[in-house]
Amino acid sequence: MMQAKRVWAMYWSATGTTKQVVTTVAERMAAVLELPLERYDFTLPGAREAVPDFTAADVVVFGTPTYAGRVPNVLLKYLAVVQGNGAAAVPVVTFGNRAFDDSLIELRDILRGNGFLPFAAAAFACEHSFSTRLAAGRPDAEDLQLAERFAEQAAARVPSLTADIPVVAVPGRAPEERIYYQPRDRAGAPVDIRKVKPKTADSCDDCGLCALVCPMGSIDPQHVRNYLGICIKCGACIKKCPHGAKYYDDPGYLYHKTELEEGYVRRAAVSLFV
Repeated sequence: MMQAKRVWAMYWSATGTTKQVVTTVAERMAAVLELPLERYDFTLPGAREAVPDFTAADVVVFGTPTYAGRVPNVLLKYLAVVQGNGAAAVPVVTFGNRAFDDSLIELRDILRGNGFLPFAAAAFACEHSFSTRLAAGRPDAEDLQLAERFAEQAAARVPSLTADIPVVAVPGRAPEERIYYQPRDRAGAPVDIRKVKPKTADSCDDCGLCALVCPMGSIDPQHVRNYLGICIKCGACIKKCPHGAKYYDDPGYLYHKTELEEGYVRRAAVSLFV
């Protein structure tokens, strides 16, 4: 039986929604179990130069967003070195109101392969990184209530966990069948926005906040109109700019954004597995 000593909230969260979901779950689990809570935010590049030292006495709520139906591929190198050492884990993914596709099963498999024991899991719809209309304001009060109830159910299982527990079952395809979601135009041609980067409007006052919040460290802090690396379209620089000075004008990006906003107006459901 597990003798838990700590609960962790560990997450990558460019615009704050994954952080909100993961910390809500972890905080409630810690409260129910009467355990201390630790936090590890690996959103920024500097945080990915180290990893927490997990043990078999830890319970880790581990969260990432869904990018193109998968765990963001820019995180895979870092995730490969995060070792569980027998820690219990609750993989959590967020998605922008379309679908989480294979992201949850992929995160579960990564954690299991790294020595974690994934015993519960969840997928939460959150405001899309491209948009303020798509799942606007989510996670909202209803979502966070579900997160707390899920946390209570997961916490109730912790005392009875053993090293040979079955891995939590979640939907998704086998590793060899997993593909990245590909946006397409109305003629069926692929829309490729991988090299698209935000522009900077004249309202920019060179405060440098965009460079500080870029998860890839790709914005030049000395000249924020310049890019030092890739853009992953996470939305951090756009949604956190106090002057609304960062924007996209690429036709493919704008087409895809509009298609998502018009095609996924329903309230996507939260999926819980415990």
